[in-house]
Amino acid sequence: MRVIGVGERRARLAERHRLLPRQRTDDLPTLADDLVALHSSDPVTVYLSALARMATPSIQAVSDALYVERSLVRHHAMRRTLWVGTPPTVRRLHAAATRALVPVERRRTCAMLAASGVADPESWLDGARNLVLSDLETHGPSTARELGTRIPALARPLQLASGTQYAATQAAHTRVTLNLGFTGDILRARPTGSWVNGAYRYAVAEAWLPGGLGDRDPAEAAAELADHYLRRFGPATTTDLQWWTGWTKTGTVRALAAAAAVPVEMDGVRGWLAAGDDGATDPEPWVAVLPSLDPTTMGWKERDWYLPAAAADAFDRRGNAGPTLWVDGRVVGAWAQTKDGRLLTHYFERVPADRRDELSERLAMISEQVGDTRFTVRFPGLIQPRILSA
Repeated sequence: MRVIGVGERRARLAERHRLLPRQRTDDLPTLADDLVALHSSDPVTVYLSALARMATPSIQAVSDALYVERSLVRHHAMRRTLWVGTPPTVRRLHAAATRALVPVERRRTCAMLAASGVADPESWLDGARNLVLSDLETHGPSTARELGTRIPALARPLQLASGTQYAATQAAHTRVTLNLGFTGDILRARPTGSWVNGAYRYAVAEAWLPGGLGDRDPAEAAAELADHYLRRFGPATTTDLQWWTGWTKTGTVRALAAAAAVPVEMDGVRGWLAAGDDGATDPEPWVAVLPSLDPTTMGWKERDWYLPAAAADAFDRRGNAGPTLWVDGRVVGAWAQTKDGRLLTHYFERVPADRRDELSERLAMISEQVGDTRFTVRFPGLIQPRILSA
């Protein structure tokens, strides 16, 4: 069995995630595919993850790819979160991860409708679906609030966590659009504000993306997704893939088998490579400044090979990564934007002055691109508040 050490894993990470200066590209679909997809739970992540890997960084180019060319599409997928990927990848994600969420979310929404006095929740929800799709076909991309205004039935308040200390109400249009997103009937279009805004307009999927999200076989798509992940993140453990996809253990093992993944040893632990992946690499020294939830930082559940114990506070208690500083395949620091726009750093270990200078250059690039825009990181690491209060 092939043995792959930490050094080779870090080298693969650099080469395959386009973190080497010579590999930067302005081909955004290729860039996204090389990371499988870009995390989009925080809209800022999509842009900063792309900027870190572009030859000519441009926020406008990312926006154009998302909303003009539509060569990148935003959709719910792994772990119930938002991702941005190319149309073929998003169709794969939809079949392999998103569609499994539909029955659960439908039952949850119907329970809310019943608790709110709707006599036949199933029929009500089907009717709401038809009303929303008809409205969007007439008016084009719209916010959930605009839909609620134009379709009075969707303004109905739903009871959340009734009878508990968390009891609240939520307008029905919010749940309806969520369900239609999971079913693949609608997609998120432009945000209502700037590129850092996470409130999106919704569009009929077929209108926004010709052919929509398709109806691929889930098992076939899962095998392809497992293979895609291993080619960009491998070697990885079964636990890594299960965590990254949100699949069950059984589903993960089945997908690995269907992908014909090849077992390897990683410091005494069983891992997997994609079939035929015999490549190795020896990259030049490199640095990277990555945003919160960057695919590289979030790509594995078992992280000790790139996350030193001293850098654990780069993550929050739920395993979400805040903005990080990297040197040669290791997280060495963290960063944060202040209210006046400065980018402050914290180092978890000693870093030579010349490498800090390289990181400062990358931070300056981000500062130049962001300009006067201020953003709040939705998933800060434990260290971020301390950076900002220093």
